[in-house]
Amino acid sequence: MTVGWSEGVGDGRRDARRDGGRAQARQVADAVESLVACWLTAAEETAPLLPARQLLALRTIRHRPELNLTALAERLDVGLPTASRLCDRLEAAGLLERAVHPRNRREVRLVLTVYGQRVLTDVGERRVRRLAAVFEGMSPAQRAALEQGLYAFHRAHARRSGTGRGHGPAERDG
Repeated sequence: MTVGWSEGVGDGRRDARRDGGRAQARQVADAVESLVACWLTAAEETAPLLPARQLLALRTIRHRPELNLTALAERLDVGLPTASRLCDRLEAAGLLERAVHPRNRREVRLVLTVYGQRVLTDVGERRVRRLAAVFEGMSPAQRAALEQGLYAFHRAHARRSGTGRGHGPAERDG
């Protein structure tokens, strides 16, 4: 028996132990689909309309401005030709520039343009507004539990994938 969202938490914990967490994983997968739909819809409302991979590339470059093409390909887990074509598109759209590294003229750094930064800010603000609208239907305790759970998931995923520790609300929570 799987425990639905509306059923008792205690019963869900017993079922999760029996099935290795698969019941909880199914419930979380349903919730994540809703979250992803909200997330993607906000990105689809911006101009230019960018595929998720291009947005991810821009965000990655914004957070790691020292990246070159090889490092971006590694971070995105794509081949170098794929990363190069992706950057070609972003550069053609005016979102990204390739600049010679100031200390190593053979290395090319990837740099967001002002327009690229503006697009990322717009997408981020739209996502926050959409999430805030959904959060209005949740109690403060539910929002806090969601935040803590997502942060714990993020940290566990970062450890598992080797991307290091994430930034979040709860260094205090261990």
